[in-house]
Amino acid sequence: MSARTTPSIVIIGTGFGGLGMAMELQKAGFDDVTILERAADVGGVWRENTYPGAGCDIPSPLYSYSYEPRTDWPKRFSEQPDIQAYLREVAEKRGLISKIRFGAEVTAAEFDDAAGTWTVSTADGATLTADILIPAVGQLSRPALPNIPGIGDFQGESFHSAEWNHDVDLTGKRVAVIGTGASAIQFVPAIQPTVQRLTLFQRSAAWILPKPDIEYRSWHHTVFAYAPPVRLAERFAFWALCEFLSLGIVDVPAIRPMVQRLATWHLENQVQDPELRAALLPDYPAGCKRALFSNNYFPALTQPNAHVETSAISEILPEGVRTADGVVHGADVIIYGTGFKGTEFLWPMRIAGRGGRKLEDEWDGGARAYQGMSVPGFPNMFLIYGPNTNLGVGSIVYMIESQARYIRQAVQQIAQQPGRVLDVRAEVAEEYDTQVQQRLERSPWTRCSSWYRTAAGRITNNWPGTVTSYRRQTRTFALPDYQVVPAAGDRPGL
Repeated sequence: MSARTTPSIVIIGTGFGGLGMAMELQKAGFDDVTILERAADVGGVWRENTYPGAGCDIPSPLYSYSYEPRTDWPKRFSEQPDIQAYLREVAEKRGLISKIRFGAEVTAAEFDDAAGTWTVSTADGATLTADILIPAVGQLSRPALPNIPGIGDFQGESFHSAEWNHDVDLTGKRVAVIGTGASAIQFVPAIQPTVQRLTLFQRSAAWILPKPDIEYRSWHHTVFAYAPPVRLAERFAFWALCEFLSLGIVDVPAIRPMVQRLATWHLENQVQDPELRAALLPDYPAGCKRALFSNNYFPALTQPNAHVETSAISEILPEGVRTADGVVHGADVIIYGTGFKGTEFLWPMRIAGRGGRKLEDEWDGGARAYQGMSVPGFPNMFLIYGPNTNLGVGSIVYMIESQARYIRQAVQQIAQQPGRVLDVRAEVAEEYDTQVQQRLERSPWTRCSSWYRTAAGRITNNWPGTVTSYRRQTRTFALPDYQVVPAAGDRPGL
């Protein structure tokens, strides 16, 4: 590593994670920061997902930076344009735009053992070198298409919800929607009124809770701006509710039936048809998959032009979708609401650490990282929103702030010891992973398949506890957990 008091840092991504990390470093006086962004604007997942009805299921007073509150959110549960605008405004206000290289898609990063630096390569053939590498690309950046025979044979328009084709007019069309995850819950009610026929192909139903949304009026904005304790009280109330529900994941399982009863009441209250109600009732316990929030999803499915199809899909035909019962469901448009490749962390970037070891080999059995941030053998690399830091309940922004503070402390340690690098001890990382996986074994996430788990069943995405417990664990950077080694050596901590 170069012998400078201010190390050079590369951050990958400009979503909540990348911008939050940059601001934390900025506050600590680290200015040699370059942020690489493959797109032409900031926003991460909130830039990419522009489907009708796209929004957040965490209230905006909580789903925002604690140190950058917005007092004029249009709604309690904000929609995609407002969230991306917020991120853009924050980046501009904090002077981060000048640090971002737009159109720079990272393809590879390699650690130089002799120099103790990272060489980052982009798709346009450019390279840059930095002392510290911080990937902040998130867990929901690569859309996943289902493995269905004939998926390429359909003659109509088809697209994934995360790559919404706004040039396709759905008015009066027969639309097939495949998937019933968080995205479909939002775009189905948005498109149902305009289509001729909406056929929703459901592999498994979702537990859906009522959404306590409101439109903020001008008087709300005035109170939030001039009486901050009111805004903070709303933030705290939702934070406390999320913490309470999070306890039900592992520590207080008695909470889960309460959630299930509320979701069942919501279904029974909104769907009168017993056959449709039965189809929309999940056959797995609450908590196994992320609970969703919606007030208009069930009503949309009760309309005359909507149909919920529970038979398995056998193949995609040029004219539509064939189900296992032999029925062909004609369609003009197919929309895939089938989620993301959440377990493929950092893919397709090629990351090589000490001695040329490949991250994909290290993660062959499933991604893992100490506190979700550090991987043995990959010195001076810290992940934002890495393995086992996703939440079943709560605001990921709160987790990101905890990680950014921890990494900032690591950067300060690196700055104090020029010519040396930090590499998390393998035994420390292994012990941590064992503890996390043991807690996860007690969670409801083991009881069904979801994007939280690899094909082998390992839960790579979620944190098995409250955000408070994670913040407490990461509050102080523990130098003894790391080797502090000369850039060109393999000697343990000095």
